[in-house]
Amino acid sequence: MNQCLARDLFAPNFCNTHHTAMRIVQAITNLNAKLGGTARAAIDLATAMAARGHQVDVLTSRSAELPSGWGTAVGSNPRNIVDTGPDALLLSRSFGSEGLEVIRNADVVHLHAMWELFNIRVAALCRSLGVPYISTPHGMLDDWSMAQKTWKKRSHLFTRGALMLERAAYVHCTARAELAQSKKWFPNGRGTVIANLMDLTPYEQLPGPELARAKFPQLSTTKVRLIFLGRVTPKKGLDVLIRALALLRADSLDASIIVVGNPDAGYSASLQSCAREVGMQEYVHYLGHIDGALKVSVVEACDLLVIPSSQENFGFVFYEALACRTPIVTTNLVDTHTELRESGAATIVDRSSECIAEGVREGLRVHAPNFACREAARGWVFRICDPTVVAMQFERMYVSARGMRTLEESSR
Repeated sequence: MNQCLARDLFAPNFCNTHHTAMRIVQAITNLNAKLGGTARAAIDLATAMAARGHQVDVLTSRSAELPSGWGTAVGSNPRNIVDTGPDALLLSRSFGSEGLEVIRNADVVHLHAMWELFNIRVAALCRSLGVPYISTPHGMLDDWSMAQKTWKKRSHLFTRGALMLERAAYVHCTARAELAQSKKWFPNGRGTVIANLMDLTPYEQLPGPELARAKFPQLSTTKVRLIFLGRVTPKKGLDVLIRALALLRADSLDASIIVVGNPDAGYSASLQSCAREVGMQEYVHYLGHIDGALKVSVVEACDLLVIPSSQENFGFVFYEALACRTPIVTTNLVDTHTELRESGAATIVDRSSECIAEGVREGLRVHAPNFACREAARGWVFRICDPTVVAMQFERMYVSARGMRTLEESSR
């Protein structure tokens, strides 16, 4: 695999030095992977570091709904899940002796997300114990994200969040565009870019579209199937896609939308109203949450993945679709849109129904009929998201952070 390409796109400037096993803590409020990419990123990273021989603990305040078979003390899984309970916010004793000892004995703690008091408390404990930590905002400092509930987020940053970021060994972003937007909120801190670590195992041997077609007759009702995959929230823009579908069908394109995922509470009624307004009710099919080989098969059975997102810092679904040889259409508000263009099977447009409709036309004209193009994009994903390469980059970041602790201790 072309490891140089992966490093050119996403590599930080860490030394490639030999190192011994480390004690790494992944800290995240909620481990429910159904809530989106933040939990999944922490889960995959913890698993990968454990598989590379490191002692990995996961510190959380809600460990419910772990992935099946994950978090046990065998194989390549993290050795310990430390659930501090939902009240581990203000006092050290709230973490209990086990949680405190896990932080005290760590070489490095990796914090995920931004706005939880849990993160603030863990970062403060790290500083008081002299343990270096890394903070990954997961796109929560992007311009679009900061424009939502602005006063609350600015207040959080002013009172404690900025300190958490600027005292971190590194603030880790998953794309160059994310770091460019985020850096204004920690001007005196260290930012670095590494792609999210992905488990590509489910995509090595594709199951084929027949499995999905047999299960879901909705996949055979139109000639063109546009898949919308992931959390169904207003930010992701399914309503924009529904209006784009109306434009496409008015232009004689026999297309439908296949939705994999469940709409957030309150958004479902809005989507139904939107579909009724433009007369698309019978062409929007909700399959619910799907996982495993069946999800991969559904992606294979569709012609394009279309996500008209307002913001996305990495977007696992884009890489998953390309690994299934399914071209993608998304917006220039996705932080990795520059990288995705380099796959050769991504159409990047402005976020409007008209632009999304035109992007679909282009994707169907240029990418979907071209098997060589789709196969090349699949290979591109396996090169730049090579789990071994990305895991090594995280490993180097952890080694560098651990070295900062050593330097501080020697200077005392």
